[in-house]
Amino acid sequence: MNLFDFILHVDQHLSEFITNYGTWIYGILFLIIFVETGLVVMPFLPGDSLLFAAGALAASTGAMNPWLLGFILFVAAVLGDTLNYHIGKFIGPRVFEMHNRFINKEHLMKTHYFFEKHGGKTIIIARFLPFIRTFAPFVAGAGEMHYRNFLIFNMVGAALWVGSFVTIGYLFGNLPVIKDNFTHLIFGIIILSVLPGIIGYIRHKFFNKKQKVTQDSK
Repeated sequence: MNLFDFILHVDQHLSEFITNYGTWIYGILFLIIFVETGLVVMPFLPGDSLLFAAGALAASTGAMNPWLLGFILFVAAVLGDTLNYHIGKFIGPRVFEMHNRFINKEHLMKTHYFFEKHGGKTIIIARFLPFIRTFAPFVAGAGEMHYRNFLIFNMVGAALWVGSFVTIGYLFGNLPVIKDNFTHLIFGIIILSVLPGIIGYIRHKFFNKKQKVTQDSK
């Protein structure tokens, strides 16, 4: 099983995990969400689609309690961002000048731009944006954002992110039209998740280029 296959067929693989590991599925899901949000070098793990699929399986199989599932994943998301924040704080602002093959500099700078535009709300907004979701708490720590403010944004963002996707998956993921087209739905979730970040980055690049041309013409 490779990562790409796991992402596209996350419902099938989670179903296998439930069959093979029973209640340990809670721990497996906790670990995936914790690592995806907590380690800046692991931004490619599934997030949105995993939450949706977990909610859908909770409804279809009855193997997971949706309330317990939501709480466990909420805790995983909060603790993951907290760890990432403290790693960023430990490294400090010099991270923006470092050349590290384990940290994607492009994603790091995209997240830094998001912070410049949205401030602390980036922690909440980023929950719904792949890659930026993983880099946001790291940048918050490196930028020495006050921890109390970070924790508030962290908990609100985690509640909205986990609560919305697990609930939507639980309510609609078991519908025949969804089950029969789950792979297409996963593609749709991924595209919709990354689209705002791509548009924002392109607009930022275009604006800077246009501004530079205007200044050079004066």
